[in-house]
Amino acid sequence: MKKRIIPILIILLMLAGIGLCYYMTTPVQSKSEEVEFIVNKGDPPRTIIKDLKLNNLIKSELFSYVYMKVNGYNKDNEKSFKAGTFKLNKNMSLKEIFNALLDSTSSKGESYTITFPEGKNMRGIISIITINTSITEEEILNKLVDQEYLKGLVNDYWFLTEDILNPGLYYSLEGYLAPDTYEIKKDATIEEIFKKMLDEEGEKLDPLKSQIESNPLGIHKIVTMASIAELEGKSLSDRKNIVGVFFNRINNGMSLGSDVTTYYGARVDMSERDLYQSEIDDPNLYNTRAATAIGVLPVGPICNPSKEAIDSVINYTPNDYFFFVSDKNGKIYFTKTAAEHQQIIDQLIAEGLWYTYDE
Repeated sequence: MKKRIIPILIILLMLAGIGLCYYMTTPVQSKSEEVEFIVNKGDPPRTIIKDLKLNNLIKSELFSYVYMKVNGYNKDNEKSFKAGTFKLNKNMSLKEIFNALLDSTSSKGESYTITFPEGKNMRGIISIITINTSITEEEILNKLVDQEYLKGLVNDYWFLTEDILNPGLYYSLEGYLAPDTYEIKKDATIEEIFKKMLDEEGEKLDPLKSQIESNPLGIHKIVTMASIAELEGKSLSDRKNIVGVFFNRINNGMSLGSDVTTYYGARVDMSERDLYQSEIDDPNLYNTRAATAIGVLPVGPICNPSKEAIDSVINYTPNDYFFFVSDKNGKIYFTKTAAEHQQIIDQLIAEGLWYTYDE
């Protein structure tokens, strides 16, 4: 009797498996509902499938990934998914969706959607552009040192001054490219991408124009200070207090002593590693921990700050603090003396709240 039951169970399991596979390949719904779906250049298969699930176009991420692998989709052949903006429908089967992503002619495909996060520096922006477009790093770097191009921008945008022509800057437009999500044409030039970002920066700064122009710092120093505040603090209130600390230090003949400027000067990302002593002491024009940095700001911005960070400079909070430190969760501790500052650091280390780098 048992010998008869086992084959029947196997057949039932096989039928159930076949049924499940069939179900997983069918549309998520019978009703037509169009979805605009974007595949960015360089998106890995798992990202594409995750986005398909988030848009409720497929029933299962895991099954769809296995189906893709088994059927040879997204390999370096005719079954490679294309970048672009596609019109998909929730009444399409899994096979129909995958086939649509193979066909560049089915893409609305004249543009990419690219996001530049707040606080991203120019190295990061260059990386995002080169990953998502056919523009090379060399093209971008050449444009950033093109004096005629830069002088034209100074004439076109009220917030750009001749400060961006300073040969001491690592990147001429650092700080002025508005963080946002953009629709970028596939064949866009680097000039067109920069124009979009600068136009957006103008729209964000225009409401603050009178405050900026009446501020004794001037736009370049405001953006420079904002870029530091962007990376040092998370909330608007913290950033306003941080700027207050910076003014206190400058007005009392001290250096800013900001780690984020030292990392930028060393061309090292903060998440990468600790700095070497030689990098901490290096008297480059960005390093505010060097002996040469008494009472001065870096030569220019160290990232592209948010409008909120710029507001934190214009409307900073006056205080009597001279030091601040952040724990590994981003909480800021403000203190008045070096002794209090060191006490907070010792406390954070003891409580396991001090940031350490993974080896």
